[in-house]
Amino acid sequence: MSTASSAGPRREVSPLELFFDLVFVFAIGGLAEHLHGDVSWRGLAQTAVMLVAVLGMWHFTSFDATFLDVRRSRTQTLLVTVMGLGLFMNAQIPHAFADRPWAFATPLVAILLLTGLTAAASTGTSVLRDHYRRVLVWEAVSVPLWVVGAAVGHGPRLAWWGAAAAVDLAGTWLAHPLPGQALLSRNFVFDSEHMVERVRLFLIMQLGETVLTIGAAISAAPVDPPTVAAALGAFAALVCLWATYFGGGEEVVTRQVAATADPLLSVRRAVNGKYGTLSGLVLLAVGAELLIAHPTGPGSARLGLLLFGGPILYLLTQAWWYYVSTKHAWKPRVLACAACAVAGVAARWLPPLVSILILDAILIVLSVALLHVHRRLIRTLSTATAP
Repeated sequence: MSTASSAGPRREVSPLELFFDLVFVFAIGGLAEHLHGDVSWRGLAQTAVMLVAVLGMWHFTSFDATFLDVRRSRTQTLLVTVMGLGLFMNAQIPHAFADRPWAFATPLVAILLLTGLTAAASTGTSVLRDHYRRVLVWEAVSVPLWVVGAAVGHGPRLAWWGAAAAVDLAGTWLAHPLPGQALLSRNFVFDSEHMVERVRLFLIMQLGETVLTIGAAISAAPVDPPTVAAALGAFAALVCLWATYFGGGEEVVTRQVAATADPLLSVRRAVNGKYGTLSGLVLLAVGAELLIAHPTGPGSARLGLLLFGGPILYLLTQAWWYYVSTKHAWKPRVLACAACAVAGVAARWLPPLVSILILDAILIVLSVALLHVHRRLIRTLSTATAP
């Protein structure tokens, strides 16, 4: 099947889309703040629920802007409206599980319904209209769960919102199927380059917001050799995570999406991977805050979970995409995750400065190895797509 979408020819990412992304990147600081205030399993679960909500809004609206053409005034109005609602919603992240549940849930529900209804009514093809009608069916399940979660007390709220987030996440990952109905995206004409660039720029913004969170921790800490060493170590780890993708990995993604017969599926997988990469960056940011605040304190399981668990989530997400999409460049990432897992367990007994040095060593070796792996893979993809 071949279907023309309303995306039309290749378009550059517009300034409005970048402006829109800033609102959702702002949420990273709020998520890190919430988790830093309650580093427990319950705090992790609450942070995960809100992360699914935040990224779901970005996911739905970004695809809407691509399918509906961001150059149209109606699409621009949608983006600005969601941006305003999203700014208010993300500002409530530190308070959503406390005294402001409605301030978080109301804009969230409004965004869900607004993006779904607009796309179902405005998209230019029957295939997409049918898809967005299925999206609305899934939202008819999740929206009441978000509303009930806001209405109940603090105790049961996590269960209701957790169920709502699970429905939204499952729908996103599965492309909102219904019995006997699913999105058939193979050979679908789609502005994949536009969405690949959106993913690339959004990751840069995620990394940038993580830099700001670490920078705030540095500003609040005293200036002494242990603190400076901890700060440099956290910064080095973040640079290495940047290099695992931007050291040739982004070109692999671009070439693979351009060569595949199902670019929409490849892009959907890349966007779905943002749940893992953002989760990893939030964990690393909180781990870096604890490290910088107490660089010479005793080791702890909590610090090990955050400091090493963040890179593990980040790298495992990358490994999954490279495996399902290219069958290459995933093994070094998995090996690095295994090394991080061992080091994370050992961090309970190691001084924090030793833990960050071990993390840096693992990530530096991985970054150098991936430079060579990506170059070979780019040559392979270039040969495969050469006329």
